[in-house]
Amino acid sequence: MKAFVVIPTYNEKDNVKTLTSAVLAQHPDIHILFVDDNSPDGTGLIIDRLVAENERVHVLHRTGKLGLGSAYREGFKAALSMEADYLLEMDADFSHDPTMLPMFLSSMKESDLVIGSRYLNGVSVVNWPIRRLMLSYFASAYTRWVTGLELRDCTSGFKCFRSSVIKAIDLTRVTSDGYSFQIEMNYLCKQKGFCISEIPIIFIDRHAGTSKMSGAIVREAVFMVWKLRLSTIYSKLTGR
Repeated sequence: MKAFVVIPTYNEKDNVKTLTSAVLAQHPDIHILFVDDNSPDGTGLIIDRLVAENERVHVLHRTGKLGLGSAYREGFKAALSMEADYLLEMDADFSHDPTMLPMFLSSMKESDLVIGSRYLNGVSVVNWPIRRLMLSYFASAYTRWVTGLELRDCTSGFKCFRSSVIKAIDLTRVTSDGYSFQIEMNYLCKQKGFCISEIPIIFIDRHAGTSKMSGAIVREAVFMVWKLRLSTIYSKLTGR
């Protein structure tokens, strides 16, 4: 078993060393693949030292801030080239608890995609303003209504894919970014007939009082769900 935790980074110099220790401590077969978007705070240099110290730490250096979706797409491709069996997504700021990683891997025995859900047992989010929480919660409800996805948390970024899932999806055709990337990947997994399950997590926002959500990200998600739904209807009508 070889599991790669793909972690996009941008200005995370205070977190990457501690996060690396915490992640690698969870299982001897876990590797980390950082995807750093040329962080101006020197995050990339710190990661380079971690790579030199531990063969289970890897890094992709990119030229600039190119987006979350593209970071995961490039990270997945690199992890597959290193013969990953499982590919996990995780934030770099400890919003996602590293001690949950063994539970993800255990759940993979019966699933092809396991999603860490903030809304499986009520609402398990800490430090979000009510407006941000309501937006996230109803975004999942809206996505379920349009796409038919039977998930409590459609936009979670803490998840684990079986490598066969990523190989079956043409990543070159996945163009969405931000939270839309999570929705699109979930939907494509469903369309391919893969087994998707959710496990409960507690999400702790380490940047209380600020939001990563922009108007552009919201607009992309609103239109993306209809694009996915209409593409399915078109495929059924044309047999393509």
